[in-house]
Amino acid sequence: MPMSQRRKMLMKKLLQIQRARMKKKKVKAAGGVVFKITPSGEFLVLLIYRNGVWDIPKGKHEKGESISMCAVREVSEETGSLLPLIVSDLGTTYHEYEMKGKQYAKTTWWYSMVFSRDVELVPQTEEGIEKIEWVVIEKAIQQVGYENLVQVLNRFKEAHL
Repeated sequence: MPMSQRRKMLMKKLLQIQRARMKKKKVKAAGGVVFKITPSGEFLVLLIYRNGVWDIPKGKHEKGESISMCAVREVSEETGSLLPLIVSDLGTTYHEYEMKGKQYAKTTWWYSMVFSRDVELVPQTEEGIEKIEWVVIEKAIQQVGYENLVQVLNRFKEAHL
């Protein structure tokens, strides 16, 4: 096949991919890897059990708020706690999904966070959250139900341990 014909086929395929992405509704979200250090020096991270899957607190960005404020608000809402403090930026993740017949393209911004004092945690049951647990980072990496969360926890581990 001549080079020009291969190039045309490649360009056509790239255009198809771009069109498919343009049809997806873009979603912005933010969340946090909340951690604490035990008296013995062990790092624990907070996991939530939502809709049958271990997860990290996160949620959709609301109009008028910054991405970092979204992350802080979502962690607070989903854990019934006071607002956490951001320690560092952990980057973003991207994934696509389908819900109720619609396609979505979701970018989530992640931060490491701490609570300024010990707090009682209350799962946000209206969001499908049943449990909240503090677990060691290695266990958290094994427990989370989505591959992109493994990436986030590994970034956290590289940044803080």
